Amino acid sequence: MQNRHTSRVTLTALAAVAATLSLTACQSASAAPAAGAPTAEAAASSTTSTTAPAAVTRPAAVTRPASATPSSAAPTSAVPVPAATASVCAAKALKVTAYQAADRPTGTGTGAAVVRFTNVSAKACVLRGHPTVAGAGNGSPQHSVPLTVTRKGTASTVRVAPGGKAWLKLTFVQVQGEGDGYCVSGATPSVFPTLVVGLPGAGAHQVALDDGQFAECDNKVTATAVSSVKPS
Repeated sequence: MQNRHTSRVTLTALAAVAATLSLTACQSASAAPAAGAPTAEAAASSTTSTTAPAAVTRPAAVTRPASATPSSAAPTSAVPVPAATASVCAAKALKVTAYQAADRPTGTGTGAAVVRFTNVSAKACVLRGHPTVAGAGNGSPQHSVPLTVTRKGTASTVRVAPGGKAWLKLTFVQVQGEGDGYCVSGATPSVFPTLVVGLPGAGAHQVALDDGQFAECDNKVTATAVSSVKPS
């Protein structure tokens, strides 16, 4: 009987040991991860190591305004600068000549003459206005006979460069007939070897006709203003 009791105690102890071993095995199996399955920590580590870094966004280039044009820069359009005003031509700066005009009244006298002013100086000068005219008696200014001048046209300032020319035209009362001729007015024709022609500020100049003498009636003349345009 004692042996039976001992055997029961031994079996009970073995059963308890077996149960304990079985429970330990189950806990170990549930705690251990499945074979080949990565742990969450390992998966996280793997994801981190294989993900490409995000591209860094750089700010767009800033467009700076063009620098202001310096005050010394040339303007886009050029602004004309007025030339210095030239002085009136001095008498010694001018060479004055005369010739019979192609366009003149019908008759046997001079009819009309063109007076030419040439700037013989080294700098530009200006001429302006209508002339004074006198017949130089016996070719001498001291014996001149003033002619009554009728002005024709508007006067304007004419700039004459060195070597340049300006002109005016004198139209006389024409002599008629042959020989000494006659004046329609009944007066005796006048004949002058030279004329004295003056312009405001530019002196008085004794001028000879290039092909003869000045023959006119009534001591009257119609004169244009000095011009840069050559008259006919």
